[in-house]
Amino acid sequence: MREIFVSDIAAKVAELCVRACVEVSPEIRRLMQAARPLDAGLGGQVLEKMLLNQEIAKSERMPICQDTGMVVVFVRIGQDVRIVGGSLDEAITDGVRMGYDKGFLRKSVVEDPIRRVNTGDNAPAIIHYEIVPGDGFHITVSPKGFGSENMSRLVMLVPADGIEGIKNFVLETVIKAHSNACPPIIVGVGIGGSFELSAIMAKKALLRKLGEAHPDPFWAEVEAELLVKINETNIGPAGLGGRLTAMAVHINTYATHIAGLPLAVNLGCHVNRHEEGEL
Repeated sequence: MREIFVSDIAAKVAELCVRACVEVSPEIRRLMQAARPLDAGLGGQVLEKMLLNQEIAKSERMPICQDTGMVVVFVRIGQDVRIVGGSLDEAITDGVRMGYDKGFLRKSVVEDPIRRVNTGDNAPAIIHYEIVPGDGFHITVSPKGFGSENMSRLVMLVPADGIEGIKNFVLETVIKAHSNACPPIIVGVGIGGSFELSAIMAKKALLRKLGEAHPDPFWAEVEAELLVKINETNIGPAGLGGRLTAMAVHINTYATHIAGLPLAVNLGCHVNRHEEGEL
């Protein structure tokens, strides 16, 4: 059995928090750079400014956006791993505190949803665990800003709504979000399972490598069709018009009940922040 110390976990979380908030994935930069010359209008100018902002953030080690999010953490932990030196939950939370202090990142978390007193350290995180075979420990940190998060939606469709009901709801969600989700966006979609699983699947869909198609050709075709329809809305970068409203549509699915068709859409802003690492 492999042992992993909580101090190492906290340090890794802190590192990933800072990196996620100051660096954009190469895939996003490449796609935005490729789209820039195709749009001679205001949308193209906005893309140019977004790319410049990304360069400055990385070189100056400053946040890409003032909303440095609430931290969502996905952990895949092997069955043959033993956590030593303390609580895993507390280690992850301590890592968030350390990262947001070290990186001078805005603290955006309130301890109660109504009384709204700021916790002062951006903790606690939202943590999802997955137990897998082996002795690996993989962690993904996603600081989720609430411009895009607030525009996400969930609906319990019925089976009779079918694939057209799914497509209509996804497109409607993007249109209603318009500029509020900070386009060009990534569209994460969770279909099936139950009420809560559909939402988690939608959020995890945002972590897939940008533009990597669903392994099932049926769903890959749905992703491609939705991406075309979304970009035909002409919402464009920052909602100011243009060819690029979404960079990708990623769908996750799971088995569901004969009477149900849960559907969740989680939107990621134009930087779709997340970083991952191994211990």
